[in-house]
Amino acid sequence: MPPKNLPFPPMEAELVEELPPAEGWQYEPKWDGFRGVLENLGGGLRLWSRNGRPLLRYFPELSDVGALLPPESALDGEIIIAQKGVLEFDALQLRLHPAESRIRRLAAEIPAEYVAFDLLVWKGAPVWKEPLEKRRRELERKAKKFLLSPVSRDRKQAEKWLARLEQAGLDGVIAKRLGSPYRPGSREAVVKVKPYRTADCVIVGFRWSDKGDGRISTLLLGLYGDDGELDFVGHCSGFPASVRRELEEKLPKMVSKGKVSDKRIPGGQSRWSAGKELDWNPVRPKLVVEVRYDKLERNRFRHGTKFIRFRPDKDPADCTWDQVRPRRKRGDPTVDNLLAP
Repeated sequence: MPPKNLPFPPMEAELVEELPPAEGWQYEPKWDGFRGVLENLGGGLRLWSRNGRPLLRYFPELSDVGALLPPESALDGEIIIAQKGVLEFDALQLRLHPAESRIRRLAAEIPAEYVAFDLLVWKGAPVWKEPLEKRRRELERKAKKFLLSPVSRDRKQAEKWLARLEQAGLDGVIAKRLGSPYRPGSREAVVKVKPYRTADCVIVGFRWSDKGDGRISTLLLGLYGDDGELDFVGHCSGFPASVRRELEEKLPKMVSKGKVSDKRIPGGQSRWSAGKELDWNPVRPKLVVEVRYDKLERNRFRHGTKFIRFRPDKDPADCTWDQVRPRRKRGDPTVDNLLAP
């Protein structure tokens, strides 16, 4: 576990709908990686996850970064992997593997980086007790050899980040309250705003509730690929009563022996089923629904989606991957230019 003289666990952020006003707040991009507290308090470099898991063995290349850290010092930051200017969260997950040989190979092929955004301890001084604005000045002055996350006190800049950072694979915007010390494990001084998006998806199947009450619990959603195949993209659950009644009337009549593309079929080797085959009922791809989602991961919605409405005006064939994979535009941010000094 982390040493007792380290402020731990890390500060957390409360999810809110809107950015707070500029007065009294500092804005930062929300990096889509693994949170990592880098420290060498008491001898020996260590890298801790937000729940106290040692991470350095999975990212051995960060030992070179840690060599820049003086004795009795600690930083808060994010472990990231970027390719062609875009964060690759999937590549990070591949590192959490028991085989050291595989980890070493991946570290050489696709090295990770460490982005620092807070200074906790420096040569024994408890900087974490200082207000945010002082901690940031000290971070820029003392840890300037590290990659530092950009910051701004301009709300318009934060709004631009929120609108365009998705193109670089980032996950929204963080706002931190000026004047506040570092608050271990607390959400009192930090909020996050994530740019939720919507997509029109085809219902490709459903699951009955495991309570045996004859209710539909989950919709399985699909999108069409360039090859014309209907690929599984995620789940939707938690519907209003009127929507549930309509689904329970229509979907059992649409059950089909067909299925979506085997490369993304639900059940089997999917992140949701954890290797177990889960019973589901394929349906003819006729019904289109609009759902809200936050991010794609491995060609799946990272979290469950929220039902918005039926789309009877939408042709199922128009429900394609293009909706959720926007093309990059000239001037869109990249990880490299965000981290440029």
